[in-house]
Amino acid sequence: MSTDSAPALQEPDQGLALPAAHAPLPGLLALFLAFARMSLAGFGGVLVFARRAIVEQHRWMTPDQFNETFALCHFLPGPNIVNLSMVFGSRLRGIAGGVAAFTGLLLPPTLIMTVLAIIYARFGDVEVLRRSLAGISCAAVGLLIAVVFRMMTPLLKRMDIVVLVLVLGVFLAIGVLRLPLQAVLLVAIPLSVGATYVMRRKIAA
Repeated sequence: MSTDSAPALQEPDQGLALPAAHAPLPGLLALFLAFARMSLAGFGGVLVFARRAIVEQHRWMTPDQFNETFALCHFLPGPNIVNLSMVFGSRLRGIAGGVAAFTGLLLPPTLIMTVLAIIYARFGDVEVLRRSLAGISCAAVGLLIAVVFRMMTPLLKRMDIVVLVLVLGVFLAIGVLRLPLQAVLLVAIPLSVGATYVMRRKIAA
């Protein structure tokens, strides 16, 4: 029998709207619980644990997709990880998914911090507590540096000179020259978008 009339298999959509590696779409409860676990584990920042859960554990995104989504959230007003929860949840399950991820991210730590704030107001002058908080801050810096290197890995693997030059330029402008963030973004964003568009046109051709 001829196979010419058989329907062609369609390639799965690799856009950010779908999870990576054919992972099943999470439900609203799964989104809530996943982001709740991220927030409860996120001592010193949730980004480290969010990337680990979304990319490595659940495989809902590829490393490149996570970087692109986080880059978008980084340029939006408000806390980056909160923006990420809304954008990620909305892409997978619509507005309800965004609300589920957002609530899971903020509700548990808000309740815990309310209790801790009451305790700190009463016992904040205890020397042991102050030293413990100083140690936690050092660990938080280490976690942040680790996730930055993990997010850079896909860029370094491609060894794209244009991308690396843009990354280095933004780092020097903000970290070394101390230029205003808004001014750097006004220049960096159009350059990044233009460079990405040109590179993808070349790949498509």
